[in-house]
Amino acid sequence: TKNHFKFFFLMKDYTSDKNFTSKDFVENPLQKGEYENCTFNQCDFSGQDFSEIKFADCEFVECNLSLIKVVKTAFREVNFKDCKMFGIQFNDCNEFGLNFNFNGCLLNNSSFYKTAIKKTLFKNSKLIEVDFEECDLSNSSFSNCDLSGSIFLQTNLEKVDFRTSFNYSINPENNRLKKAKFSLSEVFGLLDRYDIEIEK
Repeated sequence: TKNHFKFFFLMKDYTSDKNFTSKDFVENPLQKGEYENCTFNQCDFSGQDFSEIKFADCEFVECNLSLIKVVKTAFREVNFKDCKMFGIQFNDCNEFGLNFNFNGCLLNNSSFYKTAIKKTLFKNSKLIEVDFEECDLSNSSFSNCDLSGSIFLQTNLEKVDFRTSFNYSINPENNRLKKAKFSLSEVFGLLDRYDIEIEK
C-alpha cells in the first residue's frame, strides 16, 4: 500500500547508532538521509555535498570536512573533534535546532553569517578569517582559540567568554558585548581600532 511504501522509504533513509571509520566518502558519497547517534572517525568528506542531510546527536572525529556544501543541512547536537573544516558556509544550514560544538578544529575561512548559534563551544580551535557578522553567539565560549582576522560586526557577543583566546579584533561600538569576558592580556583586541599604544 501507499502507507507501507512511504514507511519503507523513510526507514531506508534513516541510519542510527552506526560507527563509520576510515571511510573515503569522496569516492563513495554519504547517502542522503537522516543520521542519529552516529560516529564518523577519520573519514574524508572533502568537497562533498551534505545538502539536506540531517545529523542528530552525531560526532565527527579527525575527519576532513573542508569545503563541504551544507545547504539546508541539519546539525542538531553535533560534536566536531580534531576536524579539518576549511571554507564551510554554515550560514546555509537548516536554522531549526542548529546546535554544534567544535574542539581542536580548523575552521579557517568558514562563515557563520547571520546564524543563531547560542551557547556554542569553540575549544582549542583555529578560526582564521571566519565571518561572524550579524551572528548570535550569546553565551558561547571561545576557549584557547586563534581568531586572527575573524569578522565581528553587528554580532551578539553578550556573555561570550573570550578569556583564553587571542588575536581577536572586536569593535565595542558595533557589537553587543554586555557581560562578555576578556583577559587583561588580550584586551588590546578591543582597542586596536583607536590607533593607540598599549604596553603589555
